[in-house]
Amino acid sequence: MRLRPRPLGLRARITLAFALGSLLLSVTFSTSTWAFTRQSQLNQRESIAVERLYGNAQPLRDTLLAGGETNMSEYMGSLPTPASQVLAIEIDEGLNTSSSSQRVVFEDIPPGLRELVASGTPASMRYRHADEPVLAVGVPIPAADAQYYEVVSLAELERSFDVLAYWLTAASALTALAGATLGWWASRRTLLPLVDVGIAAEAIAGGRLDTRLESANDPDLAVLVSSFNEMAAALQTRIERDARFASDVSHELRSPLMTLAASIEVLETRRDELPERSRAALDLLVHDVNRFQQLVGDLLEISRFDSGAAHLDLEPVALAEFLGQAVQAATHEPVPVIADGSLADAIVEVDKRRMARVVANLLDNAAKYGGGATSIRLSRHGDQIRFAIEDAGEGVAPEDRDRIFDRFSRGGTAGSRGTDTGTGLGLALVAEHVRLHGGTVRVENRSDGVRGASFVVTLPIAEHDHEQADPQRPDSTADTPLLTMPHVEPR
Repeated sequence: MRLRPRPLGLRARITLAFALGSLLLSVTFSTSTWAFTRQSQLNQRESIAVERLYGNAQPLRDTLLAGGETNMSEYMGSLPTPASQVLAIEIDEGLNTSSSSQRVVFEDIPPGLRELVASGTPASMRYRHADEPVLAVGVPIPAADAQYYEVVSLAELERSFDVLAYWLTAASALTALAGATLGWWASRRTLLPLVDVGIAAEAIAGGRLDTRLESANDPDLAVLVSSFNEMAAALQTRIERDARFASDVSHELRSPLMTLAASIEVLETRRDELPERSRAALDLLVHDVNRFQQLVGDLLEISRFDSGAAHLDLEPVALAEFLGQAVQAATHEPVPVIADGSLADAIVEVDKRRMARVVANLLDNAAKYGGGATSIRLSRHGDQIRFAIEDAGEGVAPEDRDRIFDRFSRGGTAGSRGTDTGTGLGLALVAEHVRLHGGTVRVENRSDGVRGASFVVTLPIAEHDHEQADPQRPDSTADTPLLTMPHVEPR
């Protein structure tokens, strides 16, 4: 399988853009500075060499015209030149040289330069001799049929260029680093409003529909803030209106349902007087009315969550004992509650009615679709406490594990897991009750590797000292760990 590289985040891209932009500008500036400085220094050194060349060529010409070529080497040695400078002269196709360093002889001067000067044109040339940069300048002396050359070493100038290049490279690297730092700071400041929008959107998605962004003084952000707040207000209005509609419909349905249920009870009292076909019709009617009453009850409960009317009534309970009682109240089947030693007598604070509803709905779901519950496993993981209701069914496909908690969703395998007689709101109510406690619920494979599903409810806990515990909680003086659910604000 071909893996695609993970794209960089917006903050990383902004930081990288600033760093690359700074590096590009600094490299361009450094290169231009180095090239301009190098050319300027070379031109200056060449001008000095040419000026000195002409200063020496004039008395040399006079000496040659006066017939002094016999002592030319001695005379050239007396000319004012730096110690590293080499002088050379070619007279009437003969050779006479004088050099203060003897590192360059006449034959080392490039033939092209010598030919150009011999043709009567003053010229100069930069080249490397013995891995050392040099500048050769030549001028013709036609009156004496001679050519005069001076060769200047550029080694010191090249070392200066190397030092300059080193510092310019270091400056470019520092500029790129400064650009990256500036980009990181700018991206953080730029993305801060988007972070606020993300936090607000997450809060709205979590049910806090009254969440709004604070007004911004920046005119560019004011439009974003006002648009977001208007959208949130419209969404809140729509959701509250839908919730009121569902609540009103449910309330309106309760009265005729109660009348219908009472009428069915009357018919039930005369069941023996009815013919066989009427009794079958009565059984269907009783089943559907009961299911309809459960559906209306679930819709009313859901509407209370949507309208923010749901709240917690916390009280301390012995969790293992509470789960056992909830199992006995919900089903006649024996479902063992398995807890490790540290949680056998754990005390927790929960809303008993809601948590009992969670257990009942999960056991009902296991009975209808999972072949019945096999056990409830209680465990603690860090600052969380979990209880998992495991069943003996076929399990839940991975693609259905998230949407199975949606309202009126029974998953893609619901039809194959048994007779579907539920309302489609049981697991949705479980998720709402658990979320109100600040916890989560998920479905996964059984922990023992046996085929089946495991509905795991995770609740946050916070430990308290025994002295700080509620004196009304059961057996607070015993060596019983107190696990207290944090208070969760109602929506």
